[in-house]
Amino acid sequence: MYKHILSCIGMALVLISCSSDKNEDGVEAEVASTTIIGTWDATELEIDNETANDDVKFGKQILDFLTNKDCYIITLQFNEDLTATASNSSNYVEVNATATGLDIPCPTESDETESTYTFDGETVTTIDENGEELTIGVTIDGDIMTVDASDLDIPNFSEDGRLIFIKR
Repeated sequence: MYKHILSCIGMALVLISCSSDKNEDGVEAEVASTTIIGTWDATELEIDNETANDDVKFGKQILDFLTNKDCYIITLQFNEDLTATASNSSNYVEVNATATGLDIPCPTESDETESTYTFDGETVTTIDENGEELTIGVTIDGDIMTVDASDLDIPNFSEDGRLIFIKR
């Protein structure tokens, strides 16, 4: 189930498409739209441990374990030409039982998806291959991007969950 959750997160973020409308002077919106340009690695899943189910908690533990090994299973690349590439290795995560406990090696395979995007500084709107639109609340503070997990419409996800990305 944890693979399904991480996979859904990655796929939802892959298809990012937003608008970069300008305000009256055009400057603030333009600066906001460029803050997303770069490579972002998912490093943390913030959840409410009291309300989150066991699958979500386990998915968080896996993400934390791999991040501590400098292994990033969800990476988003936003380019200046409004193209985006998402790399998602969550389908290739293996949990191995060893004599000393559980081991999770960094996946060597990933699924990549390319898309176009726009960004207005607060909202990312994705449009999938079926034309369905998904609006995601995004906050960028320097090199940290926070995505509201409840906007991702993923089953078994905490209403208060947030996926944290760090810019390389």
